[in-house]
Amino acid sequence: MALTGAGCSTESGIPDYRGPESKPRSPIQYRDFLGSEQARARYWARSRRGWPHFSRALPNPSHHALVELESAGLVGIITQNVDRLHQRAGSRTVVDLHGALSEVLCLGCGALSDREELQHRLEAENPAEALELPLAPDGDAEGELSEAFRVPSCLRCGGILKPNVVFFGENVPPPRLAVAKSLHAEAECLLVVGSSLTVFSGYRFVRWAAEAGIPVLILNQGPTRGDSLATLKWEQRSGQALPQLSTLLGKR
Repeated sequence: MALTGAGCSTESGIPDYRGPESKPRSPIQYRDFLGSEQARARYWARSRRGWPHFSRALPNPSHHALVELESAGLVGIITQNVDRLHQRAGSRTVVDLHGALSEVLCLGCGALSDREELQHRLEAENPAEALELPLAPDGDAEGELSEAFRVPSCLRCGGILKPNVVFFGENVPPPRLAVAKSLHAEAECLLVVGSSLTVFSGYRFVRWAAEAGIPVLILNQGPTRGDSLATLKWEQRSGQALPQLSTLLGKR
């Protein structure tokens, strides 16, 4: 089983929080998004600017190598990423642990809608906010918030719209966690790709593997929270290492 993090997608142009070249940044907190209209406006203003860049990201050699490993019957994927690049590359057994930015959830009626559709509404209601800025780790962008920024509401019930992702301070939905645990329970080895494991939602899989006596291989540039539990630590870019691993296992 492979557990992938942001380092798996940095070569696709999506920044991470804790990589070697990352800039310090405070992510939006779930409680702030729920409790503050201004926080929601700030998030969606940044998201409106960052989405065009985020939505154009393409799978990189890391994703394609994992497709090859899955085709050989060697891996299923639990990802902490919200970009769905694994699916775009062709992976089929993927658990989006933290959800997907391509979906929008209404907190009122629970309706799911398409993020691209919301982008058209954000642009129509905020034509002056046309500047596309460098992408940030949340799939949004830095920049000052216009006081006049208008946040669309749910077309069905008028409720608050939220990206269908797990924010910091929010829990992974139990049904999704159950699917991930089931996939993890079938694993003979855990391969961590591009994650510092700082967030417990990912780190717990390393702990479970270590407790069960399952080998843990960590492929990451820089230290991780799970290094002391690793059977092997591999410091290399995933876009270089995973194709090598796929070729090596293919020869065997």
